[in-house]
This record gives sequence, C-alpha cells and structure tokens, in this order.
Amino acid sequence: MHPEIQNMREVALVYLDRSGGLQKFVHDCKRYNDSKQSYAVYRFIISINPSDIAELDATLGNYILHNPLQAAQIFQSVCFIAIKTLSLIEQLETEAQISILLKPTHLPPLPSYVLSLSAYPFNYTSQRFYMSEGIVIAMGTVTKYTQGARFLCAEETCPFSEGFRYIRVHCPGATESATVRTDFVCSLCSSPLQEDMKFRVLGDKQIVEMIDAKILNALKGYSNDKSHFRIQAFTVFLRDELANKMTIGNHYRIIGIPACVQNGLQATACIEVNSIQLCKPNGPSFLSDNFKYLLSLTSSSCWRFTAVLANIFASQVVPPGTYNTLKLAILLSLVQTCEKENADYLDLLIVTSDTLVIDRLLNYSLCLLPRGIRHPPSSEIFPSVSKDKHGTGSASIQACSAVLAKGGVCYIGDLSSYKKDKLELLQSVLESRTTTVFIPGKKYGEEADQQVTISVQTNFWSFVDVDSSSKKHIQKENFLIGQMDMSLIPANLVDVFGLLIYNEFPSYRLSSPLVHHILKKAINPEAMLYKVSQQFRTQDYEEFILFAKNLHVELSSEAENLIQGYYLASRRVRRDSVHGSTLSASALKILISLSKAHTKLSLRHTVLQEDALIAILLLESSLTLKHGTSALCVAPNSVFPFDLSDENSLQQRDIYLMQCHHELLKFIAAYGPGIHINANEE
Repeated sequence: MHPEIQNMREVALVYLDRSGGLQKFVHDCKRYNDSKQSYAVYRFIISINPSDIAELDATLGNYILHNPLQAAQIFQSVCFIAIKTLSLIEQLETEAQISILLKPTHLPPLPSYVLSLSAYPFNYTSQRFYMSEGIVIAMGTVTKYTQGARFLCAEETCPFSEGFRYIRVHCPGATESATVRTDFVCSLCSSPLQEDMKFRVLGDKQIVEMIDAKILNALKGYSNDKSHFRIQAFTVFLRDELANKMTIGNHYRIIGIPACVQNGLQATACIEVNSIQLCKPNGPSFLSDNFKYLLSLTSSSCWRFTAVLANIFASQVVPPGTYNTLKLAILLSLVQTCEKENADYLDLLIVTSDTLVIDRLLNYSLCLLPRGIRHPPSSEIFPSVSKDKHGTGSASIQACSAVLAKGGVCYIGDLSSYKKDKLELLQSVLESRTTTVFIPGKKYGEEADQQVTISVQTNFWSFVDVDSSSKKHIQKENFLIGQMDMSLIPANLVDVFGLLIYNEFPSYRLSSPLVHHILKKAINPEAMLYKVSQQFRTQDYEEFILFAKNLHVELSSEAENLIQGYYLASRRVRRDSVHGSTLSASALKILISLSKAHTKLSLRHTVLQEDALIAILLLESSLTLKHGTSALCVAPNSVFPFDLSDENSLQQRDIYLMQCHHELLKFIAAYGPGIHINANEE
C-alpha cells in the first residue's frame, strides 16, 4: 500500500474520533446490526469540516476538496476495518458493501469553489465539490432510484456466483442505466453477471430546477441597472435524506459535485447535492443621514415624517406632492413584506384612468425590494404542473410569479385583463394565502393522484382601468354616495384586497406639474428634475425599506381599543337586511396590518392611536369606494387634505387629523355602545 494512502487513513480515523463522527458511525452500525437483515449496501453519512481536517493533514484536506470520490474510498476503508475490528455489523462481508457520503460543512471562501452557470468556464467534469446559490423555480415529485445493487456470476461453478464480490453503488451524475446494466462480466471467468433483485437497495430522488438570484433583477418592471448578464437554470439532484428539504421559491446555498447527465442526444449540466443551507434575507440595513435628519425635523408629530416621505417619494417618476395617498399606501405595503408564516399582508387595488402613470409608479416601487416581481401576461401567476424534461416522466411543479415574489410584491397589472377562472383563483389565494396544485397520477406515472399545497407569501398589487370598465359594462344607476362602479371585477375579489384606492388626478385634468414632469422626462429620461431626487435617492429608499420592514412592532392597548371600537361600530353601521354586515371579517386584520405598517414607516416599535387613525381613514376611504359612505363620513382625500408645501401646511394637516380623531371617538361612542376609549384632551 502506498504510504501516503496509509497516512491519510490514519488521519481520517483521528478526525472521526476527535469530531464525534466515530461515535455517530458506531450508532449507525448498531442500527444495521440490530435489524439482523443482510444488505447489499450499508450507507453512512460523514460530516466533514474542511478547515479542521486541513489543520490535521493538508494532504487529506486537499484530497477531500478536489477528489471527493477517491477521498470517500479512504473513509470506506477506515470504516470497514473499524466494523471488522469491533464486530459492529455481523452481516457485512466485503468492503465494497460500504457506501460513504461525505458532507462538507462549508467550502473555502474562494472564487475557485463557486460554481455559476452565468459565468464561464463551467467546469462540470472535475468531479469535485463546488458551492452554488440559486432560487428554486421548479420541483419534481419524489421518485425512486437504485442506491446499490448486488450482482452474481451466472456460472454456478464460479466462486463469485455467491457472496458480495460485485456491488454497484450510485455515483454522482450517474443515470439509472449506468448503475444497473446487463453487460457486466465476471472478472474471473468472463461469464455474464446477473443482478440479485432481492438485494437491490432503493432510495428517494427528487429533481429540482434552480436559477441564479440575478433573475429577480430581470423580472422587475423597472431597473436602474443597465448591465447585461446571461442567466441559465441548472438541475439539482436531491437524494435520500435531502429529498423534500427544499421549498419552491426559496433561496438556497448548496454544496455538491457537478456532472453532465446524458438523456438521449441531449446533455444536461446538473449538481449532485451533498448539503443544503437556506439563504436568509439580509438583516436590517442602515438609514442615510438625510432620512435621520428628516426624522429629527418632524419629531414633534407622529404624522409628519410619513407625510413628507409620501410627498417626496418616487420623484423620479411623478412630481413631489402628487398621488400622495397612493404613494403612502405603496410605502405601507412595501414595509409589510416578509417571508414569515401568517404575516401581515397588505394588497393594493388601484382604480385609475391614468394607467400609464400608475404603471410607471408601481414599476418603480417594485425595484425597492429584493423580490419585486412584475408578472408577465404570457405566463402563469400561480404554480402549474408540467412533465419533467429529464425523461423520468414524473410531474414537475413550476414556481411562477407569485412564488418567486416570496417575501416581496407581485404586481399583476390590469385586473380587468384576466379571465373569470384566473380571478377566482386569485380570490382564493388572497383569502387563504395558499394555492393547491393537482397532480393526476395516471398522467405522470403515479398510482394515485396528489395534491400539493404551496404557501403564497407575497403582497399583490393591481389596478383597474375605469375607462375600460365603463366601456365594457353598463353602469348601475343605484349607486350610494361615494361608491364607485366596480362591476367589471367580482365584488368578492374587490373585498379581499386590503386597500382600494382611487388616484387623485383623472386623465382629462392632469395637474400642470405632472404634465411638465412627463414632457421633461420624455426629452431627458436621466434628468434629476427635483432637488429631493438628489437628497433622497432610490438607493436610500431601498435601504430605508429594508430597515423599516425588519422592525418589530407591537400594538399598544390604546391603539387596539381604537381599532376594535371602529371595527365593531362599522359592522353595525355598514349592514343591510339581506346580506347582513358589508364589513368583511378580514377588515380587522387589514386595520392591524395598516397600523403596524404606519408604525414601521415612522421607525417606531409601538403602534399608537395616531397610527391606528391613519389606518382607519385609509380603510374607511376604501370601504366608501366599495360600499358607499357611512355615518363616519370621511372625505375622499382624508389622509392628505392639503398640499404639503411648507411647515404651516403640515401644521394644518395635524389639526385636521386631530379633528378626525375626535369625530372617530364620537362615531364609536354612538354606534359602538359598551366600548369605552380613553381620549386625551387636546
């Protein structure tokens, strides 16, 4: 035996002993031994820390990183000697029956260990460990593959017609036909080998499609990034304990061995995964000095900071001071984005006749999030099923826009352009935040049908063109005061959207600043037309949103009482004799979500009555558009009753909002008997 190989075996044994791997190995052997069943292959997983093992012996460390298949044979020999010396598995006969899977905890943080299909060269023939990152865009169902098999010589007089001399074990990148073939011959007598089917060991296999996270930039509706790059999906094989360890739409960092799988005339680059790590979103960022200064200037009121934010927001797309209510709603929706289960979602439905301006504003806002997806009309919003393209015939679930926007916003464009079945599915998803994919077993080679439920953790933005609505539908004559014609969209779908917003400027009377802005931008698209565009850049807003959305906020008892008082009073006021209350049960969740969002946008941790008031005014305006005005009778522009041009206008707005708060308390006292709310004397 070569001295270097012997030395690496000794080092491997020392490492297993020091790392606790030997103890785990003995425990795994006991499980096999207790079963009293003879296997063709005994499979062991060994966790490897490259840093620790390189400190013990650089040669073995280098061998593991660059020749993992040969390094596994080193550990295979060590494990076989240990089993025989300590009599750990009585049924084991030959070293070939031991299958070792090395799982590195990490790889050196060097460019040569990073694999990217968007960069050349793509070295898939090296058979060594690489690290790669990507988002899961498709997942196949779990199927079976041959993990190991026993072959016997067909010649009965040959010594190898029995025992465990010929063992075939799956290698990274190998197809089923490569592991189990019919053209093997005996090395002793040259007779054909036959598989002993009783000893075939099956494992789970799942095929996953991943793509570089750069795809998210390509799927945004608008971007300042003018760079060009090539993006290609790559195939990932998850086997055995790793099957079903990934979730569609999530971002993962994987370590594995690249390979090239031949399927007929087509060759597919793939990665056999050894370990998986979920990539969590970036933590709280930092605020620019200009935002900090603005916060200090407006600290005298709980309403001023968010008012100024909305007033100057998106000055690259619309002039400051225009679309303030809509821009505030967009900012509130942006900070209510996260990847947690049962999160507070805030969906927006905008009623407008200025579809071009609104579309530009929403596209711009999408880019402030890492996962802002503009849904292309030619594709599906929600996951769909197709046949796996790798020749297995099994089903593959495709992610689509809503899942790729996980923890962000999915902008689906004009709602009136979708057919009835798509709108019904959208309503179902908005109500449950899940979607179910049906997989017919007969079509995809399964014995039984399957239903896969997928979580949809995203905010939805959409708009309705009122001009289109009036052209396609005969308008009703029995509208209530303040109610809009929404006959183009099913009423139940309108109700499940968190906020219904009507923009301030109809197309036939566009404001003069907006007209000047559009004309100047058409002449010079890169021009900075306003000073605030330089003071508060798009990058500053990205950092601000990232910081604000990660704030943890809690409801104060005063804010909770105000929200509950308004909700109960509104349920009594907004009712008819046929349908009962027109205020849906989800309205309370929307109120809480709006209140928390305003608190985050104000960079505070406690929801105050002032936050609850803004939430109530926004929701009441939305309800007025849907069902007509109520006894509370808020103005259409109740959140921004004045143009915010100076400090005096901010002071006027504060006085107006205090009056609204007083009117709200009177409304609750009148229509919510039994509810007592402490009101501070102004």
